[in-house]
Amino acid sequence: MKPFMDQDFLLSTETAKWLYHEVAEQLPIIDYHCHINPQEIAEDRKFENISQVWLGGDHYKWRVMRAGGISEDKITGSVDDREKFRAFASVMPQLIGNPLYHWSHLELQRGFGITEPLTQDNADEIYDRCNEILKDYSARQLMEKFHVKAIGTTDDPLDDLHWHEQIAADPTFSIKVLPTFRPDKAINIEKPGFDAYIQKLSETVGRALNTAEEVAEALCERIDYFDARGCRGADHGLDYCMYAEPDSKKANKAFAEALSGKRPSKKKADAYKTLLTVACAKKYAELNWIMQIHFGCLRDNNKPQFAALGPDTGYDAVNSQSGVENVAPLLNAFAENGGLPKVILYSLNPADNTAIATIMACFQGGGVAGKIQQGSAWWFNDNRPGMRQQLTDLAANGVLGRFVGMLTDSRSFLSYTRHEYFRRVLCELIGEWVESGQYPNDKKLLTKLIEDLCYHNTNEYFRFDVSI
Repeated sequence: MKPFMDQDFLLSTETAKWLYHEVAEQLPIIDYHCHINPQEIAEDRKFENISQVWLGGDHYKWRVMRAGGISEDKITGSVDDREKFRAFASVMPQLIGNPLYHWSHLELQRGFGITEPLTQDNADEIYDRCNEILKDYSARQLMEKFHVKAIGTTDDPLDDLHWHEQIAADPTFSIKVLPTFRPDKAINIEKPGFDAYIQKLSETVGRALNTAEEVAEALCERIDYFDARGCRGADHGLDYCMYAEPDSKKANKAFAEALSGKRPSKKKADAYKTLLTVACAKKYAELNWIMQIHFGCLRDNNKPQFAALGPDTGYDAVNSQSGVENVAPLLNAFAENGGLPKVILYSLNPADNTAIATIMACFQGGGVAGKIQQGSAWWFNDNRPGMRQQLTDLAANGVLGRFVGMLTDSRSFLSYTRHEYFRRVLCELIGEWVESGQYPNDKKLLTKLIEDLCYHNTNEYFRFDVSI
């Protein structure tokens, strides 16, 4: 019987162990998509206790706590932080098979040197031990501890990027923290608050926005602003991947209805969303940006809790009607408009893996290796079986060796162990292929493959220009 989460955790073959310990484990981290608050990095936040850095804002943990019978006051309420930690610890032993069980223990092991399983019985002891160690670490020091070289945050077009500028100007901090343009609030016309957001965008660019085309122009102006401050890419979050003919008449009718407080029909809304997305894509292509597209999510399903807590609090789910069939015409619209940028496609529905891998192959080319990418196993697929399936489907229908690898998609400074988890799963899978004779046991080839998948492909694709 293997020990609990020892040095060979998830590594079932000798090849896998060699790949991980001799190659993957040594590599730094580039976290190209996360939700870290740049202000916390700029001000080098110190956390008072483990609950603040570990449980605050982590809706993955909040979901399992609710399912485990924990009352909301001990999850997002004003209860003492020690009580929140005790509450999470009481649920931990029930999480067999859940990636949170592994992520959480990896965070305790790598961040605090704690190797015993967290339970209700030892919660207070571990809480105190973590807090004592946290006294010696700030936000920046945690990033350095995990050997992070660069990250991409997620930022609204209205953001003045003050904190990013402050970080970039600080010679004492070497980790690159680059913004990512997230125009969802200007594009998702059917969402509450759209009209108020357009008013703020209008104020930011200093002119009235009366048509869909004028909104697109305003977004392109903000893209230039972001580009001048080091931005290398954008991220579009869609409930479903839409496509409609980007007809100006329909788009402008939808825009007028939305500004008057009405909700436009899906057909008109999709025309507006497609028009703006195509315009943004062309601008990204001009600047050599990467365009990430996340789709396939049913968001904010519990309306009373959404009203109480807001978005991103654990009430989202997989959308079986993800719109994956619209990915091809959308990418084609980019190409016909002369603006097909580098694109990373993520669907929350794992049934879309093969569709994405085969659609993106239709749009590769132009001398750019891996121009169109299938994103890593996202959110509810961010687990061992989900990662193995995504890697296997991509390998079967594409060029796995050009894959840009893992990201945290997290708000926590302890989540960098998700890269370790991914690297272990990757090495386990490739080790199996090697030991079953499906790939040569050539250390030179394998070393390059793992180094590329864990670090170099990301660095090159996003133009982070950081060294090992």
